[in-house]
Amino acid sequence: MVKRIILASCILFALGINENLFAQDPEFTQFYANPLYLNPALAGTARCPRVNLNYRNQWPGISGTYVTYSASYDQHVDVIAGGLGLLITNDNAGQGTLRTTNVSGMYSYLLNVSREFSLKFGAQATFFQKSIDWNKLTFGDMIDARRGFVYNTNEIPGLNSKSGVDFSAGILGYSKRYFFGFAAHHLTQPDEGLLGPSKLPMKLTGHAGAALPVGGKGSQTTISPNVLYQKQQDFQQLNLGLYVTKGSIVAGLWYRNQDAFIAVVGFQQHFFKIGYSYDVTISKLTNATAGSHELSFSLQFECKPKKKKFRLVSCPSF
Repeated sequence: MVKRIILASCILFALGINENLFAQDPEFTQFYANPLYLNPALAGTARCPRVNLNYRNQWPGISGTYVTYSASYDQHVDVIAGGLGLLITNDNAGQGTLRTTNVSGMYSYLLNVSREFSLKFGAQATFFQKSIDWNKLTFGDMIDARRGFVYNTNEIPGLNSKSGVDFSAGILGYSKRYFFGFAAHHLTQPDEGLLGPSKLPMKLTGHAGAALPVGGKGSQTTISPNVLYQKQQDFQQLNLGLYVTKGSIVAGLWYRNQDAFIAVVGFQQHFFKIGYSYDVTISKLTNATAGSHELSFSLQFECKPKKKKFRLVSCPSF
């Protein structure tokens, strides 16, 4: 019963039944394995064409879990002095009862400030559509005390779907060893409500980290401390993480403020990488949610030899 209440509350929250309710973005916790979702300024940072595929199953212990898919493509284009990116996300709640699809295009301008430091400025435009299958919902007036859900409801359905346009922006600063970035998503705070007004609040993200070599000359081991902060309406989240890379193997651990530990393991070669992470819930929802599973896969294509003026960012792989 607790699991059903959690899911039903979240769906009602997203529908906008009360005019004071606000929607919230789905989350990926392999932050840098889905770079365009994190910050539009990261478009083109690998220079050559890159494809990222991501899958997240959040709270599988709840009946009608949250499942989110993402696919993206990006590359740097010398002619326009920046990167281009395409991002598609699909979020399903309640076994497809509530669906949200976003298609985003983005551009990031590269500015080499000095021989050691670069800036990227990103802009993103998104078309979104939120839809609901009213036939999968049940209401109190459908219940018979002895036979269960047998009556037709007198509830009047709202909209079947709602679509619109949204805009976001970001900035990224980086050198060979460190980076920092800031992104502001949903600058226009679009209305996604299907039963009434339900604005999607602006989401603010700040992230920073470093890649530090360990061992002597020629060592293939690095450590990467990271911090990531997000705020959306009254929701705030602070993530502290550390990655260790040795050759082709990457392992990481994140702590999310009083909510979860995130364990990450990945394997990377020159042209591809694959990663898995598990969110260990430590809040009061531990027994109900069964954590979260996330998979990532990336293909890095080859292109013409890089020009000397292009500097790669040392972001973590996952």
